[in-house]
Amino acid sequence: MRDLGSKSWVAAIAAALTLAACSNKTEGGSGGAGDGQNAQSGAGSGGSSAGAGGTTTNGGVSSITDCGGAPTGGVGGTDGSMTVTLLGTGSPIPSPDRFGPSTLIEAAGLRLVFDVGRGAPIRLWQKQIALGSINAHFLTHLHSDHVNGLPDLWMSGWIQTAFGSRKTPFVIYGPEGTQAMMTSLWDAFSEDRRIRLADEMNPIEGIEFDVHDVGPGLVYCQNGVTVSTFDVDHGDLVKPARGYKISYGAHTVVLSGDTRYNTNVEQAATGADLLVHEVAMIPTALIDKYPAYQAILAHHISPEDAGKLFAIAKPKLAVYSHVVLSGLPSEGIPFPTPADVLAATSTTYSGPVIVGSDLMAFRIDDSGVAMVAGAAGSGGAANGGAPGAAGAAAAGGGTGGTAGGGGN
Repeated sequence: MRDLGSKSWVAAIAAALTLAACSNKTEGGSGGAGDGQNAQSGAGSGGSSAGAGGTTTNGGVSSITDCGGAPTGGVGGTDGSMTVTLLGTGSPIPSPDRFGPSTLIEAAGLRLVFDVGRGAPIRLWQKQIALGSINAHFLTHLHSDHVNGLPDLWMSGWIQTAFGSRKTPFVIYGPEGTQAMMTSLWDAFSEDRRIRLADEMNPIEGIEFDVHDVGPGLVYCQNGVTVSTFDVDHGDLVKPARGYKISYGAHTVVLSGDTRYNTNVEQAATGADLLVHEVAMIPTALIDKYPAYQAILAHHISPEDAGKLFAIAKPKLAVYSHVVLSGLPSEGIPFPTPADVLAATSTTYSGPVIVGSDLMAFRIDDSGVAMVAGAAGSGGAANGGAPGAAGAAAAGGGTGGTAGGGGN
């Protein structure tokens, strides 16, 4: 490990002295390169999480043991609501309709982004949300489709214009390997950093990062918002792979991450306001013609199995994201549609479910879950969907993706 530099040590000591669990102060992260250029940035594996109580370290990863006795809900100075926006609902398929997987959650004055797939920065700025305004970023696993928008969000957010403007370190949590990835990105983009420091005089703090390799458990606690992570099953060799549970006051959102049927998701989502779950549907004809698709399907959940999980967990609303719909029209194999996904789900689940689309958003408050934004002509809803659906399409709308698509 490289010397972190004097600035990093000062920042780390200051952070250690000022930790306050679930305080009303948003976290700024810990420092990076002491010379502004060559040293590694970030707090390091097992670094303490800002706003948290104690931490434990196990095999190079950290998790919060408690919130220091501070309340974990009902604080933060807002109306107690949460807003969830599907920034990207796609997969590795290079589709113009479905960007890579990414979800924005806003609560208690915080903006949290989960996974940073292809195009996530574009979707944020479509909403006129500055890339530098995100308080913390979280990764479910390190497959390329979940992180290939990360360099763009990290670097473009440092540009001191309206769309960027980050002046504090880039805060990121993820499974073991996240710190190593960020260190490699620091090295890979050293020339961009050197030029912008000299030419634009951007603040070095805005390109530094505060990275945390975290294990299952409570990993983030700020302004009354808690974020916990849990193991999921994305295949025998795809480990670690995680889902997330985000709570604020009496409200809970669960993100499945990439997974097959998994009881950890089922348990985390029991009684949740909103469950955002992945799904895959690949025609048998395509698998027969190209057997490699069977391996893809084996790493994901079918609509039928997802319906079984929804029926047990009973979330107020289930929404599909990371939607893998594969087909090959040029060889006479059409893409499955959102209507097909909903029809298959309905064989095992009769509750409200929606096939998500990019920029679809949901508000969660004491009155329930309501769609507040949707992309007309895409997605689909069944069994009531979400009340107040603005711009939501009827079941059967939307596009399947791009020819020959697969999914990770």
